[in-house]
Amino acid sequence: HATNPAVRAQLQAVSETVGRTLSDADAIAELLRWIDEDRKITPLKALQGMIWEDGYRQGHFRGHVYDDAARKLRAWKDAGLALYVFSSGSVQAQKLLFGYSDAGDLTPLFSGYFDTTSGPKAAADSYRAILAAIGAAGGDTLFLSDAGAELDAAREAGLKTCWLLRTTDLSPQQLAAGRASDHPTAENFDQIELTTSWE
Repeated sequence: HATNPAVRAQLQAVSETVGRTLSDADAIAELLRWIDEDRKITPLKALQGMIWEDGYRQGHFRGHVYDDAARKLRAWKDAGLALYVFSSGSVQAQKLLFGYSDAGDLTPLFSGYFDTTSGPKAAADSYRAILAAIGAAGGDTLFLSDAGAELDAAREAGLKTCWLLRTTDLSPQQLAAGRASDHPTAENFDQIELTTSWE
């Protein structure tokens, strides 16, 4: 699909990211290297989003959302809270995952979506930019993640944090790191009780 204008733009973005002009074959090789390295780079995530869109729309797969997460997100929305997503996956991919989830269409629950165009997830300035975009104060905003570097960056930007330690998803090393951190923790969404004094 290299002649598709949207794909073409992302292949060009690969060249811009590496700082030199690449042939399509070289750009694809670079994308494959980024996949192998689990890099969170915008052109890669945008292209993945295009592939996922086709798969979701054709019913080849559904977005996985844990029952407790879907239930709690609905309860928070019903309570009048504004919910946002910040993911290394593109905004398009986020909307597909939540729109075609195994818990139904969850997109009405969210007030907005953010991806790496807001900055890296391990950079405090990314969270500051998101706070500015949504008009919220850090102290009134709770960020949930299973990645310590992201939580550290969010806290540095003034957000409240909670380390999600879902035992079925994380390695023993990841669980140990979370339990040893000074971030509050929860094993699932049901364990998160929001109060005005969340610490």
